[in-house]
Amino acid sequence: MPKFIKPKSPIINWTSDIAAEMLKQSNIKYISLVPGASYRGLHDSIVNYLGNKDPQIILCLTEQSAVAIAHGYAKVTGEPMAVALHANIGVMHASINIFDAFADRVPVVIIGATGPVDANKRRPWIDWIHTSSDQGGLVRDFLKWDDQPTSAEAIAESVLRATLMSKTAPMGPTYVCLDAELQEKKIIKKIELPEPKYYQSGEPPGPNKEDLKLTIDKLNKSKKTVILSGRVSRNIKDWKNRIKLAEILNAKVYSTIKLATSFPTSHELHQETLHIYQDKKQMEHLCEADVILSLDWPDIKTTLEVIDRSKDDSLTVIHSSLDRYAHTGAVMDYLGLPRTDIMLIADPDKTTNALLENLKRINPSPSKPSKNHNDISIKTKNHNNTISMQTFAITVTNSIKDIDTTFSCLPFGWPIEISNFDHPLDYLGADAGGVIGAGLAFSIGASLGMRENNEKRLVICATGDGDFLSGMASLWTASQHKLPILAIINNNRSFMNDEKHQEKVAQIRGRPRENKWVGQRLDDPPPDICGIAKSQGWDSIGPINDIPSLEKAIHKGIDTAKRGNPTLIDVLVDPNINN
Repeated sequence: MPKFIKPKSPIINWTSDIAAEMLKQSNIKYISLVPGASYRGLHDSIVNYLGNKDPQIILCLTEQSAVAIAHGYAKVTGEPMAVALHANIGVMHASINIFDAFADRVPVVIIGATGPVDANKRRPWIDWIHTSSDQGGLVRDFLKWDDQPTSAEAIAESVLRATLMSKTAPMGPTYVCLDAELQEKKIIKKIELPEPKYYQSGEPPGPNKEDLKLTIDKLNKSKKTVILSGRVSRNIKDWKNRIKLAEILNAKVYSTIKLATSFPTSHELHQETLHIYQDKKQMEHLCEADVILSLDWPDIKTTLEVIDRSKDDSLTVIHSSLDRYAHTGAVMDYLGLPRTDIMLIADPDKTTNALLENLKRINPSPSKPSKNHNDISIKTKNHNNTISMQTFAITVTNSIKDIDTTFSCLPFGWPIEISNFDHPLDYLGADAGGVIGAGLAFSIGASLGMRENNEKRLVICATGDGDFLSGMASLWTASQHKLPILAIINNNRSFMNDEKHQEKVAQIRGRPRENKWVGQRLDDPPPDICGIAKSQGWDSIGPINDIPSLEKAIHKGIDTAKRGNPTLIDVLVDPNINN
């Protein structure tokens, strides 16, 4: 590697220096990017004005990875990273992951570039095709806010506003598009920059007094309260308050695999972590409830469909959420319109805290003990040590039980009932936009977030072969930064979820279900997953096709990953074995 020459006494001389300075003052620690000429001015400012610190460049190989890394970082820290996207093509390349961040309500500050806007300043051909009249319009339907400032002063305010808007609940990605020519203009007069300390994103609102009073009255009279624990903060104080609230109410608690861990799954009051497709048998307590308290549950309408309210309408549904402020007509991520009896337009953690202040003196109850943390001993049939999804998940779970880990993602079919997630960072949730190929990049962002917060946790990317192959361009970035990541690939050599879809369609139409594999299988030739990882600087183990070898591989992988060598284990899973 060439030697980095530290800049001497940096002075704001160029317009792009202002954008870089505002990122620094906004406490942005990292900026992920794929280099591009449209923002070469900003790139120079980050390197030779800021000295590649605050923010530090996280070099990526694709724009999708750049945004997904910032997404994973926000899942851990609750704070935004910056992302730089080159021209219109960078925005188009990254659009699917921008949507993913929007659907997940995480903060990301995106800095883009176009132009030069002045046609007389454009280079032949390349600058013309990479200039758009309304570049933000490419992704505006799933942004919180966007801008294209046309002066140095406006750039300063725009970058600051983008950060503030991104962090204001409900959070989401913002986009600032910089004119390529404007970035490279020399500053000839002193410009007063806004001081971020005078501009804050502010605390999200809590419930109003009247609705809070109604809620308290209903909860105090309730005999069977159920809490739906949804989109809430990773803050450990808020986590403890949710537990305390459930214990005071003696409430049954449900969580969902779609979201990050929001309540300890081993706690006696926790009933189920619901899958994407709900099983009514899991929801017995929900059907018996007289009060349901939703803490920003993402799809409450579908969840409540198991309840027949025509027979008995004594149920009270209370929903605390700010999410409707993020809803537009362009994207249907708002899901079904729920029937609610009390709607608290309030942050769910603020609601929890407000309830605690009023309920703890009225309805105290002793703390509930936690379930025992024993080895998972779900019975599985012996298939000559062939690995099924069930045994894959059980082996992974038992192998990591004595160390602090964070699952950045889980593969389709993971039996969530075997997992003890008892810390807000144990599981970061599914990608809300249903994007394939983001798992590895989430892991990188999550690991950066752990490093930033001094968390000594090993990030585990448990994902499928399809997701890995789609997102493998992010491997190199993990190697460059020596991030402690253990990727365990559930390799069934197919787009198996879609195989099941094709089988279902064929069955309905009376056609050969045996052809479900056509256009789905990844075994002619089988991708060399370990070879791909090794070529990008990862340690790799496998392919593994029996349980004893998997156990050894996981222990070895933990050791190597903890030393800062990202490690991958390729596990051959038989999709035809159900247990």
